[in-house]
Amino acid sequence: MDKPLKTPPPYPIASVDHALRTATILQMEGGATVSQIAERLGVARSTAHRVLAMLVYRDFAVQDEDRVYRAGPVLELAAHSQSLVSRLRAAALPHLHRVVDLLDETTNLIVRTGDTVRFIASVECRQALRVGSREGMVFPAHRTTAGLLLLADLSGEELEEVYAPERYRDRPADRPDLTRLRTELRRLRRNGFAVNRERSERGLIAVGVPVRDQGGTALAGLSVSMPGVRYDPHRLQPLVATLDAAAHALEKDLAEQH
Repeated sequence: MDKPLKTPPPYPIASVDHALRTATILQMEGGATVSQIAERLGVARSTAHRVLAMLVYRDFAVQDEDRVYRAGPVLELAAHSQSLVSRLRAAALPHLHRVVDLLDETTNLIVRTGDTVRFIASVECRQALRVGSREGMVFPAHRTTAGLLLLADLSGEELEEVYAPERYRDRPADRPDLTRLRTELRRLRRNGFAVNRERSERGLIAVGVPVRDQGGTALAGLSVSMPGVRYDPHRLQPLVATLDAAAHALEKDLAEQH
């Protein structure tokens, strides 16, 4: 088993973590107020204001005339990307909370960009032993449940482009074995769901399903993560059914927004 891809530092610095999480929110979602940032971070408004002021000072954020903070020059993304991620996250959160209520395991929404995936929403369960929030974190797509589901939606040519050898000239060890990956993706297409057994992080099991647009294209992956000691393979089908129901409900909500 490879070493975990994400290991928390032994001496985390809360202020740095708050600033990084805030920058990620602004980059992914396009804008937020002081109150919204305070709520997301679970801190006082005064703390959120200090974090945002420092981000503005360093050009990671800007404040418009409506007192809304947005991604600054350092973080700017295409407006369409911000809009899509923000819309997905807002529509998904009620469904993520419902899945947590039903399964009492941490639930996530993930999107893919190239050969990586980003967790754009994460709702933790209430159990003492649980998988923590991964919101804002980035992982290799082929090492995550949702990433595999989103890769399975690509054509052969698109998969070749994502993992073109020249993209990995400086990091050849990071390029997956495409023959093995294609075989795995064919199985995922047949099954309609994916199971990740300690592939991205030691001791973690995740199960996921795709979220599709009206045309059938996979927009995101909806997954539930749990400690391996709590995973029961005999409960896989009911678990997948719960995720499928949540994904279909989210798809309906997204369709009604158009």
